Amino acid sequence: MTDESQRTSCCVVGAGPAGAMLSLLLARGGIPVTLLESHRDFDRDFRGDTIHPSTLEVLAQIGLAERLHELPHVKAPAFRIVTPTGSHTMAVFSRLPTPFPYMMIMPQVRFLEFVTDEAKKYPHFKLLLGANVDRLIEEEGAVRGVGYRTAEGRGDVRAAVTIAADGRFSRVRKLAGLTPVSLSRTMEVIWFRLPRRPGDPHEAAGINVGRREVVAVLARTQEWQIGYVVPQGRFRELRAEGLEAFRESIVAVLPWLADRVALLADWSATNLLSVEGSQLTRWHLPGLLLIGDAAHVMLPVAGVGINCAIADAVEAVNVLAEPLRAGCVRDSDLAEIQKRRERITRTIQTWQTRIQEGMLHALETGQPARPPLPLRVILRVPGLRNLPGRGAAFGVRRVRLQRPEEVPYPMPISGSA
Repeated sequence: MTDESQRTSCCVVGAGPAGAMLSLLLARGGIPVTLLESHRDFDRDFRGDTIHPSTLEVLAQIGLAERLHELPHVKAPAFRIVTPTGSHTMAVFSRLPTPFPYMMIMPQVRFLEFVTDEAKKYPHFKLLLGANVDRLIEEEGAVRGVGYRTAEGRGDVRAAVTIAADGRFSRVRKLAGLTPVSLSRTMEVIWFRLPRRPGDPHEAAGINVGRREVVAVLARTQEWQIGYVVPQGRFRELRAEGLEAFRESIVAVLPWLADRVALLADWSATNLLSVEGSQLTRWHLPGLLLIGDAAHVMLPVAGVGINCAIADAVEAVNVLAEPLRAGCVRDSDLAEIQKRRERITRTIQTWQTRIQEGMLHALETGQPARPPLPLRVILRVPGLRNLPGRGAAFGVRRVRLQRPEEVPYPMPISGSA
């Protein structure tokens, strides 16, 4: 067993999309950063595979979009909802003014490996895998880093600012004594994968609604990633009804999967995700900032969670880069990040909740599900019908790096005020 102590300018907890991107952008800016991840690798079954135009534009700013496109992926030019009453094109990306008029679908593990591999090119970036954070280091009323444990022993990272990007079950949030406010009911999503075959529908992304089922479908290069949405507690009932009844309900909504649902041979082939939308009233304490799902849990509606989290990371870099270089990070800087992102995030969550409520109402009553009336009206008006796609692609407004240039040498490790 060994003990290790180190110091850096920024300590990031959680190597998901927000934490990985934040760390890369800081390292490119010459700012020493240490990224801690509780798992020992990225080789696990993530559910978020969607990379929207907003994220691709940020990657283009730093010269990485073209390289990311060299990895296997699928492009979705639109996102549709198919219901018993008809098909609705919810978001059309192909009409947007962007070099990337589509939603990229790529296994998240590949995306995280890509981003962290780029970050490793900078000697002042450090990635600690298998590091379970279990303590906040506090001095003079401010967070000054974290303590962690690994299989080899204990360690700590001291930093001018600590940023929690450790997801919806954030350990740092719990250690800081922060409690999010619920914004929606809980829904359950049963995730599983089935092979993708020639002759399958061409739509790469969509939601299919049955009489009592809502099934989201995303195309990977060789398989379909499928999310079966049910009200809270329904998964337990489905298990009691049996696997064959579950397979039949899938085919009722997606008949073209009838030739392969038998591959779901056991419930272990599924993963259950219970999720409700929520948001902290305060995203920061002195020396500590929370971003992504650690600050605001997004619903899986439209797959925008990853991109909202990355937008948080970009704004964090925009605000904190100069204070970190100057060695003076104030609580007002952290408050500025929340100010830039809070209202935008809440707007998206409100939109997600309205769509979720419509789906859950249909599941609970057996009535046909339809998009909310305001959205149906917008989709029929030529001058407005691009708004849902623009909102899904960029949120309420585009977020861009204010200074995307690379700083080749690390700045001195900074303090804070």
